[in-house]
Amino acid sequence: MTRGIENIDAGEKNEMAKWSGRNAHELRVSVKAAAINIIRDLSSKHDRIKTRCTFASVISFPKSPRFQAICQTKICEASSQPSPSGTSMISGTTSALTSSPLLSRLIGTFTEENLEFQRKILERSGLGESTYLPEAVLNVPPNPSMAEARKEAEAVMFGAVDQLFAKASLKPKDIGILIVNCSLFNPTPSLSAMVINHYKLRGNIISHNLGGMGCSAGLISIDLAKDLLQVHPNSYALVISMENITLNWYFGNNRSMLVSNCLFRMGGAAILLSNKSSDLRRSKYRLIHTVRTHKGSDDKCFGCVTQQEDENGKIGVSLSKDLMAVAGDALKTNITTLGPLVLPMSEQLLFFATLVGRKLFKMKIKPYIPDFRLAFEHFCIHAGGRAVLDELEKNLQLSEWHMEPSRMTLYRFGNTSSSSLWYELAYSEAKGRMRKGDRTWQIAFGSGFKCNSAVWKALRTINPEKEKNPWMDEIDQFPVKVPKISTI
Repeated sequence: MTRGIENIDAGEKNEMAKWSGRNAHELRVSVKAAAINIIRDLSSKHDRIKTRCTFASVISFPKSPRFQAICQTKICEASSQPSPSGTSMISGTTSALTSSPLLSRLIGTFTEENLEFQRKILERSGLGESTYLPEAVLNVPPNPSMAEARKEAEAVMFGAVDQLFAKASLKPKDIGILIVNCSLFNPTPSLSAMVINHYKLRGNIISHNLGGMGCSAGLISIDLAKDLLQVHPNSYALVISMENITLNWYFGNNRSMLVSNCLFRMGGAAILLSNKSSDLRRSKYRLIHTVRTHKGSDDKCFGCVTQQEDENGKIGVSLSKDLMAVAGDALKTNITTLGPLVLPMSEQLLFFATLVGRKLFKMKIKPYIPDFRLAFEHFCIHAGGRAVLDELEKNLQLSEWHMEPSRMTLYRFGNTSSSSLWYELAYSEAKGRMRKGDRTWQIAFGSGFKCNSAVWKALRTINPEKEKNPWMDEIDQFPVKVPKISTI
């Protein structure tokens, strides 16, 4: 998106800079700054938990030093791909990409200038023509309501959980812990209560419903489930990550709020974790580290992504012009903590040598940027938008191959918020890229402002012929070349 802004007039360029990455260079500076701060004491001990993250099987953890009980967390993941033939989404020939400007015009609430603004954002967004939107948004006129929002939530959550139970050969009564995260839709009864009611989960289930935590909430849920499994042996934990579009489609003309209409789409994932030793053979991945960074104590960070009313009383999510700088600062803090845990000693010595040269000997040399490709074979970077992916690719020195899961997820499914990381992992599996011993870095950003990471290690080679995930029916069509500008 950033690279195509030159074609927009000066006034619109200033407006689009609020979201498109005008401050992208600040992200680059922050990543470099992290190289200076990344030297840390490696002697500190961190709890390590085995997890099995499958899009249908289980993951394992080694025993935690804090508890005598075996803590083996398995993850079975099933991403929800709504059926194109259903009534609650749109895809294929009538795409969400091409329909959004048309619907916006038919609705009649947007000015001509903002219709053109949305069109130019969509053309540069990196989204393809087969993403999904809920029925209430596609109707003319739209009919957003609590009933329609619940209908969307049920389609996403129950679709994913049904697949998960079938893949893992589990019964609903087997679930002991339930965590649901959805940032912008928090009804009463809660989403977690909806799941308990629908599947008739047991009465002593430990349930949590996380709201308002943004696109990084999926990894927060994983971290919470990990901690709960440490103290509840012989249990299964079900994590559901999703976002809801129906009540959060913006019908005003504030440009900082219009961007979400162009990027966010329907989707979700269900992840199963277990600490049962009997599930070890089904395991796919081990959860090595989780690192959480929260910058909410800073006012600028706290307010860079805010749900609020515009000047006409219409509710939307406003993206601050400081977003890229804030994301860069959060990333710097996060990788400063993560780096010493995952980088080889040779990289850390280079950091130290560069630091000494710059600080003690006043040498005019650039800060050494860590090569995270030496620590990870696969990268799942939250598909929030093209501008962020472009900057992270450049500053982490990643190849097109490394970025492919994130870019193809953005193209095929759009920004599905906290569930996007699981679509990306599913892509790598569907491509047959996951080998035993491979390490994967999941990283996501969220309102508040947060940056969270999870590191996984594959316990076995994944055979795509035995997989069932949202990519399998069309994986041979990917990757595709995504142009900088897709004319609508």
